[in-house]
Amino acid sequence: MESTLLRWFLRLIGTASLLAILFVPAPYACMNSIHRLLGMGVLPDAPVVGYLARSTSGFYALLGGLLWVVSFDLARYRRILWYLGVSFVLFGLSLAAIDSIEGLPLFWRVAEGPIDAGFGVIILWLNYHAHDRITG
Repeated sequence: MESTLLRWFLRLIGTASLLAILFVPAPYACMNSIHRLLGMGVLPDAPVVGYLARSTSGFYALLGGLLWVVSFDLARYRRILWYLGVSFVLFGLSLAAIDSIEGLPLFWRVAEGPIDAGFGVIILWLNYHAHDRITG
């Protein structure tokens, strides 16, 4: 049961992450509209802002692909799943701190870091219990 849940959880998160690829080539006007829609004002039109938005989107897409690949052989990639789970937890905690320091809106601070950390906890828990079932 846990291995099936883990497989589908990885694919769900992987699919959401893969969708970030849409923002690698997104025009500034599109990113600015979303930024304004989120109530954060005008998106700065500086090269580093575009670079960070596009490269971060690319990395999220890479992560999404990795989650899909790992989902096909949970036993083989058990150590990688452990690494991903711990990384998600640490990354989520880091994002929570960064979001707070940078003064991002409350909805962002509540959603981004804690949710990513929660993903890590879920991956770790399901991976642990799925391995128990596989190894008996």
